Amino acid sequence: MFQELALTEEPATAIEASPSASGGAREALFAFEVRELLDALTGIAILGGIALLVFFLVRRYALRAIATFAKHSPTPWDDVFYQRKLFHRLTWATPLVVVHQGVRFLPRLPDEVSGLLQRLALGFLAIVAARAFSSMVAAINEIYSRFPRAKERPIKGYLQVANILAHIVGVILLVAALADKSPVVLFSGLGAMTAILMLVFRDSLLSLVAGVQITTNDLVRVGDWIEMPQFGADGDVIDIALNSVSVQNWDKTITVIPTHKFLENSFKNWRGMHESGGRRIKRAIHIDIGTIRFLTDEEIERFGRFFLLRDYIARKKQELEEHNRERVDDPSIIANVRRLTNIGTLRAYITQYLRQHPGIHQNMTFLVRQLQPTGEGLPIEIYVFTNDTKWAVYEGIQADIFDHILAIVPEFGLRVYQTPSSNDFMRAFGPHEAARAGQTVIPALPAKENGGPKSVRESARPAAPRDLP
Repeated sequence: MFQELALTEEPATAIEASPSASGGAREALFAFEVRELLDALTGIAILGGIALLVFFLVRRYALRAIATFAKHSPTPWDDVFYQRKLFHRLTWATPLVVVHQGVRFLPRLPDEVSGLLQRLALGFLAIVAARAFSSMVAAINEIYSRFPRAKERPIKGYLQVANILAHIVGVILLVAALADKSPVVLFSGLGAMTAILMLVFRDSLLSLVAGVQITTNDLVRVGDWIEMPQFGADGDVIDIALNSVSVQNWDKTITVIPTHKFLENSFKNWRGMHESGGRRIKRAIHIDIGTIRFLTDEEIERFGRFFLLRDYIARKKQELEEHNRERVDDPSIIANVRRLTNIGTLRAYITQYLRQHPGIHQNMTFLVRQLQPTGEGLPIEIYVFTNDTKWAVYEGIQADIFDHILAIVPEFGLRVYQTPSSNDFMRAFGPHEAARAGQTVIPALPAKENGGPKSVRESARPAAPRDLP
């Protein structure tokens, strides 16, 4: 019976002993997991340190070697790539490659963690590649801009489109790597996002199409002088980008115009003027019609001694004498006789003066003409082109021409019209009548001690200092 009791008690003892055994197993398993985790973290830390060391060595020595090579290379292109930091951005790929390839050598690293680290390295490699591509695109644009054809056919807009597409692909590859999905799945999902992309990139797409048409039709180049009054732009084009065209106005301000606005709005491009080599002068002087008359014989004789009018006067005298001799019966009547006028002689003088002027382009449109008389007199318009398109030179030539014309007009018995001033009314009607007509009257200058009015120059001269006592 005691044996039976002993037999029946043994299982109870075994049952009581089993919890302690299982607790020890759990502790051993936990200790093993902690040791594996520590080993994995240690391996990751060592791998990260190696990656940083490789990155430091590449940045310190490889970049220096590339800089030295670019400096001594006869080709300037490698200097541009270096200045645009293409190689600096490529160095970020070295630690990512070390992590991606070194993960497989880490002991006791779970497959999930190893796969995650490799996917992270691949995803960020795609971003590094996109950033390096951006630097390469910028360098290509700078190299191309050094060629003369770059002003006629800029490629900056196309390169910017390629840069945007490269970054979009990089982001998709990063998301695909993190999600452990094929990039093809994400690219196929772009079809559903077309409407959103069209909304987000509306201006960029419109500007891309506009940039293609502007470049193809050669509408605008860098360096062109354009006018777009609706945007307040009047100056030189300094940059043509994907989304905008930058114009530096003559007051040195910058106007930025969306590229697609060049197809929606009209603008004036002055490139044709620069390429033709001539800049137009189109300005008129107004002659007082009351001073137009026939020339006397003495005036004809005097004008015949003018160098610029010598041939004209001789030719006209012969022509008029032959005409009057053959067709005029009664030369005592003024209306029957053809005679020279002072306005016609002035026009001939201006024509010959411009023909002799070294700043006038003789192979372009050349007109000295009368326009329709107005309330301000008879306009004599000069329509010629200078042979220099530079602004300052052009203004100097134009001012020189009209300085001479305005000074020579009185020699022909003519007067340039201008709106009457208060002094004109005072000379015509006297001070009291001028004041009554509503004109401001300048008071008369004080008389000299010996009688007679002082001149304006004398009245403006400062008085001599008095002698000190």
